[in-house]
Amino acid sequence: MNNRTRQTPASPEFDDQHDAYAGDHGHPEPVEEFFASQESNRRRRPPSDAKRRRRLRRTVVMVVVVLLFAGTVYGAALMLRDFLGFNEVTDYAGPGGEETVFAVTEGAGALAIGNGLESADIVADSETFVAALAAIAEGREVQPGEYEMRLQMPAADAAEALLGEDPSLVSYAAVARDLRQGEVFDILSTSTGIPRTEFEALAASPTQFGLPQQALSLEGYLHPGEYRFDVEATATDIVTEMVKATTDRLAQDGVTDPSEQYRILTIASIVQAEAQQGDYATVAGAINNRLTPGNTETNGFIQSDASVTYGLGKRSYQLTDEEKQDTSNPYNTYANPGLPKGPIGSPGDEAIDATVNAADVPFYFWVTVDLDTGETKFSETYAEHLRYVDEYLAWCTDHPGRCE
Repeated sequence: MNNRTRQTPASPEFDDQHDAYAGDHGHPEPVEEFFASQESNRRRRPPSDAKRRRRLRRTVVMVVVVLLFAGTVYGAALMLRDFLGFNEVTDYAGPGGEETVFAVTEGAGALAIGNGLESADIVADSETFVAALAAIAEGREVQPGEYEMRLQMPAADAAEALLGEDPSLVSYAAVARDLRQGEVFDILSTSTGIPRTEFEALAASPTQFGLPQQALSLEGYLHPGEYRFDVEATATDIVTEMVKATTDRLAQDGVTDPSEQYRILTIASIVQAEAQQGDYATVAGAINNRLTPGNTETNGFIQSDASVTYGLGKRSYQLTDEEKQDTSNPYNTYANPGLPKGPIGSPGDEAIDATVNAADVPFYFWVTVDLDTGETKFSETYAEHLRYVDEYLAWCTDHPGRCE
């Protein structure tokens, strides 16, 4: 035997079957065609509901993640912009909103004005305003007064309103308490541009403003306070307004007779010059006691250093014996009994009120023993008063130059 395979002659049936399953070269056989059609069917078959839900969930999750990421990035960008100041508004577009009044005080510089404007929401940024002001200033300065402006104005418009050729401003004057007539005139002339001589001329005829015949000038009637006079106001207009402020206050306290008003203002001016506010009513009561007929402690002498120095035309805590004995000084309350010839300065509302409503006290004497704190000690007798005077002199020794 050998291992060669026996050759079996092909039968016609076998050849026919072979031909049935064999195709021509380049064409799929029937089996391959079947599987190909199955695969094609699978591709064309729609996905199941479960698959669709899974795909939808994946899509929703991806969208949410993308949105959250985008929102985080956007928020971080805004925070960074705010931190770096990129979002800060440095100027308003204009033309401005609601009308408002802005006051510029005496001595206020460009930066202080800018800060005030920014705080009032008139401009968006102080530094932008300062730059706009500098661009048109040409050496000019913003004058004190009240200006009609608008909220949320462009910085350039605000600068023009404050520094323009025809700004809506007033003349601002700050008159402190206890100033003398001449000092007030200096302030009025500086703030309004009206010559001092015009105010002095008016003071020479005080009765034209309703003052009594005994009035020597306008002293005592130029009421302290902050004034904003119309730029067209005359010296007469200004004095009239200030005198009215004084007489209105006296009338409010029930004092309407011109002569009595003059007396009250004279005492109030001494109270203003001699005492601290907390002691006004007590000092006024002590002065009344000194003026009471039959008073044997002071025999009608007020003995006010402030009134004497007013008559001498100076301000000082020190008086010589000769100055105290000079009867020719109509304001010398050491040498002349009773009240001085008139007020010695401008008393404020508090001093006027305290004088009208003087305290009922037993004191005749007072002395401020500490000029820094204003501590004042009162006494009923001259002997006790001298002990307090020694306290004052000791304080002066410990504070060289303070009691001059």
